Amino acid sequence: MLHKPRILVVEDESGIADTIQYVLATDGFTPVWCGTAGQALREFAAELPALVILDVGLPDLNGFELFKRLQALPGGAQVPMLFLTARSDEIDRVVGLELGADDYIAKPFSPRELVARVRAILRRSERALVPEPAAAPLNPTPAAPGEAAGTPFALDEERRQIRFYGRLLELSRYEYGVLRLLVQRPGRVFTRDELFDKVWTDGSGSLDRTIDAHIKTLRAKLKAVAPELEPIRTSRGSGYALSEDLPPERR
Repeated sequence: MLHKPRILVVEDESGIADTIQYVLATDGFTPVWCGTAGQALREFAAELPALVILDVGLPDLNGFELFKRLQALPGGAQVPMLFLTARSDEIDRVVGLELGADDYIAKPFSPRELVARVRAILRRSERALVPEPAAAPLNPTPAAPGEAAGTPFALDEERRQIRFYGRLLELSRYEYGVLRLLVQRPGRVFTRDELFDKVWTDGSGSLDRTIDAHIKTLRAKLKAVAPELEPIRTSRGSGYALSEDLPPERR
């Protein structure tokens, strides 16, 4: 019997939820409908879904706040999430991306487009979990987290974690992917297209300014550890690079 990925649908409008459940079920998924944030938290904690479709306008909790609570649950940071909302303002799209959402689609929407985006997100997620054989390990000793020589970063590929000056960074899947690339090649400028192709893999179903939004959140998390430093520098018209002159130890 083929495995049908479990999709959590958090939507308070029953008509829209019925449509989403129907197209997901006919396309080989197992949809689970939650009409409130409280129900979504219980279902998510009981069994991690393959993906969450999350409405921003819920009756008991703002969808952005629910997103953060879901990510804080065990395993939650590794579950891809797509925002579904009636709001079309750019600020809401940017907020969703800065929080670490995988995609954002506004109502009214095409059910087939929604399914296509779900499939694209799941493909990217599966590829992100596959180790890259061509990538050179940062540490010759496999049992220990990788140290980026001459930098204050330590990369643990098995756990998909990065430490900055010894402090573990709380990163979304794509924040980890972007920072991992920068840490591996200090000083090397990665264009937005390169970052998108290497981290998002298939390049489909995403929104404008995705890279910039993730760089912004990464900078905020690094500044929380070392406010006096600018670890990620912008190369105007080109892209982003990890600064080469970061002190390996805090003074």
